[in-house]
Parts: sequence; structure tokens; C-alpha cells
Amino acid sequence: MDFKEIIYERREEIAIIKFNRPEVRNCVGPQTHRELLQAWSDFREDDTAKVAIITGEGDKAFSAGGDIKAGERLVPTTPGEIAAHNRGERPGILGPSRWTDIYKPIIAAVNGVAYAGGLEWACFADIRIAEEHATFGVTCRRWNIGLGDGGTQRLPRIIGMGRAMELIITGRVIDAREAERIGLVNEVVPKGKSLERAIELAGFICGLPQPAIRTDKEAAVRGFGLPLPEGLRIEAECFNRLIHTPEIAEGMRRFIERDHPDRRQGKAPGIRRG
Repeated sequence: MDFKEIIYERREEIAIIKFNRPEVRNCVGPQTHRELLQAWSDFREDDTAKVAIITGEGDKAFSAGGDIKAGERLVPTTPGEIAAHNRGERPGILGPSRWTDIYKPIIAAVNGVAYAGGLEWACFADIRIAEEHATFGVTCRRWNIGLGDGGTQRLPRIIGMGRAMELIITGRVIDAREAERIGLVNEVVPKGKSLERAIELAGFICGLPQPAIRTDKEAAVRGFGLPLPEGLRIEAECFNRLIHTPEIAEGMRRFIERDHPDRRQGKAPGIRRG
């Protein structure tokens, strides 16, 4: 696909998916939706791509959500399409937001406003790095538009039900520091530095053995919210799928011989605090 409303680029083993409509604060329209489907399919299916970063073009917006001017071209309208969407047979409204089976790490570099569907896309990531001028909010509350791309489900899982319900009900906009304080954001960086920091962190992750990262992410995603015995069953399933593979044997060799990534890459970059 010839991308026009997103940018998809590779930096070695890192895939960067960038909303590319800065003139409308990177909002997502029907064409953006189709391009996001293709880009995330490419990342999911490409064994050479280890980590994805999602961000926005320009310095004002990560994404302001759905393109309201697109109207009914974005949402299901026929009874058949509505029923299919209700059954979970459609990928999402603003791209593949309903996908839950990407077990590679995803980092959001939030370089400006993340409103409504843009906040939902930030929540799609595993780690969120925000620039100091970034703001977050369920701003669609003002226009009587509901969240349709995972916000009601992912936001409570990230920050807890009480805080999520406040943001969902009031539509209050919060800044990057408050987002960090409540656990929505992992790290705040200076303006213009979120992508650079995300690439640094993604590079470190790429240097780690990948199979256990993916099975652990899968176990965490699939088990979250289930009764503990069922979550432990899923964890065991994922663990046992990997434990007898050559990759595990190599990991054990590295442990015994003290040949681990920190010694080869230098000190782990980690998440900066304070």
C-alpha cells in the first residue's frame, strides 16, 4: 500500500508508525484507518520487526482522535455491519484498535495532544513516553460521542477504575505530569524528544532475547482480569511453550557464563524517574 496519511518506516529492527495528518492534528479518517490496518499487519507478520513505536507527525499532536467530518464513513451503519462489529469481527473504527494478539512490544511516543481516539491509541501501547507539553483527555465527551476503540477497557486496566471513570465521565484534560503521576505515562521527556527516547528504549529491547518477552506479554494480556487460577494456567501454557526450545538453552548458557545483555550493551536505559 502507498501510505499517504501515515508514515511507516523501519530503523533496523524497529518499526515506526506515524500518524501523518498534522494539518488536522493527526486525526484518523477512513483512509488513515485502512493504512493503519496495513501497517500494523506488516509489523505483526514481519519476523524481523521486533518493536513498534507509534507517534504523530509534527509537534502539536499525537492524535486528536477520529475525523468527525468523515461522519458515517468511519462507523458501521448497516444492521449486518453493526452486528459484526458487536461480535468482535471487525478490527476497530480507527484502525485495528480491537486487536489484542500483537505480543511484540509497542511504545507510544506521545508528542502532543492525545484526545479521544488518540488517547485510545496511546493506551494500545505497552509503554507511553510523553513530551512535557502533551495532554490527554476523553474530549469526545463534549460532543456526546462514545469511546469505540478500546478506551473504556484499556484505560481502567492501565490507571485503575476510579481514575479512569473520572476521566471518562468528565472529559477532563490532564497534562503530562499528571498523566505520569496516575500511571498513564511511564516517562516524561522534553518537547521534541519522545521519538528519540522511544527509539533508544526500543533499541535496548531489541537487544534482549525476544521469545520470553513475547510469551510473557501474551500471558499478561490474556490473563489480566481473569481469576488467578485461570491466569496462572495461561502463564503455564505460555511458559511451557518456550521452556524446552533452543532459545531457552541459549539463555541458560548466557546466565551461567555471565554473557548477558547488560554486559554487552552497557547499562540498561530503563525508565527515568523524577
